[in-house]
This record gives sequence, structure tokens and C-alpha cells, in this order.
Amino acid sequence: MNRQFPLAGLLRLRKMQEDQAAAGMSRAASRSRAAGERRTAARAELGESGAAAASSASLLAIAAARASSQSMLADLDALATVADEQLAEARAEYTQARRSAVGLEKLEGRHHAERAAADLLAEQGVLDEIASTAWHRNAGEASA
Repeated sequence: MNRQFPLAGLLRLRKMQEDQAAAGMSRAASRSRAAGERRTAARAELGESGAAAASSASLLAIAAARASSQSMLADLDALATVADEQLAEARAEYTQARRSAVGLEKLEGRHHAERAAADLLAEQGVLDEIASTAWHRNAGEASA
């Protein structure tokens, strides 16, 4: 039986893919969190502005600012939605990469267990041979 796990190269590749997927998921989570925080901060800031209209010109300015704010909030909502979707995709990619690596890790564990059992069996064979030789040597000396 091989000393090395025959699929060690593939396992290293799968682990690298898993690490890359984990890094991608981390970046996506960071973007999603940042988009959510920007959206929350913008809503809080806009909720606090309670300007009173003193004239028709200021009323028009307030209306324009609110329309602009609604557009900005819609953009932030869309950005947050896209970031959440990217996070979901990154999680799915990580899950798939992890699943691919786990199967090979189990095979590697089984290989090492079989290798250890074969080593123990070979060692026991050597010990049995030594004991048998010693016994025959002692039995030969006793009859002589």
C-alpha cells in the first residue's frame, strides 16, 4: 500500500478552493453588512430632518430633497439586496467547496487508518518471526 495518500494533490486543491470560497464569503458578508449599515444610517439621518417650510420656495426645496432622498434610499435598498444575494451565492459556493473537501478528507483518514493497520500487521509478523526463531533455537538447544 502506498505510504502517501494517492489523492493528496486533489485534496490540497480542494482545500485551496475551500479557502478561496471562505475568503469570498467573508468579503461578501462584509459588503452586505456595510450596505445594511449605510442604509440604516441614511434612514436614521433622514428621519431626523424635520425642516419646517417658511415659504413656498422652502417648501419646494423640502419636496425636492425628499424626492432625492427617496431615490437615494431606493438605490441603497437595491445595493443591499444585491449584496445579500452575493452573500447567499458565496455561502453556496463555500458549502459546495467544503462538501468536496470533506469527502476527500474522509478518504484520507481511511487511507491512514488502513496504512497504520498494515504497519501494525507487518510489525506483528516480524515479532512473531523473532519469537518463532528464538523458540526453535531454544528447543534445538534443549534436545541437544
